[in-house]
Amino acid sequence: MVGKTKRGATTRGLWPGALFENFHEAPSGTESELELWCYSDKLSYHPGETLGLRVSTTAAAWRLEISRDGAAPETLLTRDGLPGQYQATPADCSAVGCGWPVAFELTLPADWRPGGYLVKATAEDARGRIEAHHFFVLRPAVRRSKASGRLLLVAATSTWIAYNDWGGSNHYEGITGPDGELYSPRLSTQRPFSRGFFWQPAGAPRIPLQTPPPAGAAPRYPHMEWAYANGFSKKYASAGWASYERHFVAWAEAEGYEVEVATLHDLHFDPALLEDCPCVVFVGHDEYWSRPMRAAVDAYVEAGGKVARFAGNFLWQVRLEDEGATQVCYKYRARAEDPLYGGGERHLTTTCWDTPEVGWPSAQTFGLNALRGMYAGWGACTPRASGGYTVYRPEHWAFDGSDLYYGDVFGARDKVFGYEVDGLEYGFKDGLPFSTGADGEPEGLEILAMAPAVLGESDHGNPGSTLFIGDLELDFAAESLYGEATAETRERCRRGSGMIVSFPKGKGEVFHAGTCNWVAGLSGRDPNVERITRNVLDKFLGR
Repeated sequence: MVGKTKRGATTRGLWPGALFENFHEAPSGTESELELWCYSDKLSYHPGETLGLRVSTTAAAWRLEISRDGAAPETLLTRDGLPGQYQATPADCSAVGCGWPVAFELTLPADWRPGGYLVKATAEDARGRIEAHHFFVLRPAVRRSKASGRLLLVAATSTWIAYNDWGGSNHYEGITGPDGELYSPRLSTQRPFSRGFFWQPAGAPRIPLQTPPPAGAAPRYPHMEWAYANGFSKKYASAGWASYERHFVAWAEAEGYEVEVATLHDLHFDPALLEDCPCVVFVGHDEYWSRPMRAAVDAYVEAGGKVARFAGNFLWQVRLEDEGATQVCYKYRARAEDPLYGGGERHLTTTCWDTPEVGWPSAQTFGLNALRGMYAGWGACTPRASGGYTVYRPEHWAFDGSDLYYGDVFGARDKVFGYEVDGLEYGFKDGLPFSTGADGEPEGLEILAMAPAVLGESDHGNPGSTLFIGDLELDFAAESLYGEATAETRERCRRGSGMIVSFPKGKGEVFHAGTCNWVAGLSGRDPNVERITRNVLDKFLGR
């Protein structure tokens, strides 16, 4: 049992199926049920700082375990018999925070290695047994020189927060608005993360479909079916350490790479942390960024830094407020509701990077953008595609030693292409794809591989069909790129692509495999995905 799971009304009024309702974890408001949750005041610490866990439980006592999570997980602390206390929680905690007091404090030891740390809390009594998971990053005590040869993985914490639906609201669904059914443009970090963001059992489905649906079948979303049946967040596979970053860390450490971890929040408040890094890595679903985060990466690359981005769906600008405790993103409602839209700081409007008001095309930083890519391999979005990339420039150094030929497809077994991807406007000449320059991408960009994607679901009317995505993003893309959603602009946006690109920028260089699910090829030991990843990391580390 994981605490109260609520099943509420649909948030967009589009989907009658139970899977698409706003079911989420939240306190029951009574001490009769066995409940246990925890969170910390921030997600990143240095040795010597104090980790303060804030805990609410209806159990009389609970147990704590803290482990470094990597290729060889290592338990470093256990505490038994910690006293339990049930805490009152505001109904709008997802927007304003829980406000629980600290239940356990720990001065983080100097001899703990930098990396990602899993916090596991458990309680057991006559009502059953319950687990809760949390996570924090331990940063190194001092910065090290570029000669150390380490990788810096920057965890996509802004996207974690955007998808975290604990308490009822995230940037997708929610309990705000006059009818209590709207997503919240303001989210607090001062609350637990929903079940599945930091720990998952073996076999938990990823979002891309593993088996093509038969002809005439209704679209399926197996990850949400599994979440609904097992008491996990419906967004567990969309974001979080357990679905993405930990897979890269486990693979890289097993391959002999030294990996340090930082958060996007670290990057926002301390952009200088990149200065001494030979190679910075981003993986997984990395959708939400603040302006200072982007500026830090641009400055790093211009000065000679190397960025390896094995991630997808670079899309939204956010603002961080309350010293990082609140994340703001109005998204689709920004032009109507964001207070900065009509003022002198219009460029800080929390909408898509590629809108005129923001005026900072996504491709200027990472070479690709989400509105030219988007969905692949799930629901009614290219459900029978291969799930891999088609190679167009096999002579590129990223493919050295792979034995890949022009036209070969790789990554299909593990469905590395999906579930959200990034692309560009492009054309073909002599059988090779070229970017058109329409999206603001840097000069010298090469498209190495690509595959098709779509911005909306096509309704074939098959019996039992209920579409999850529909045309919401299609309409938004048409409005963002062309000013309004008409039949003509929708058609121009309907079909996209995901790409692997490489380009120089200033004194530095960027490699971008624009897909969320690249790490599935690492954990699945796909030889081509592994070879390409090694080639990129070794080149950028100067090996």
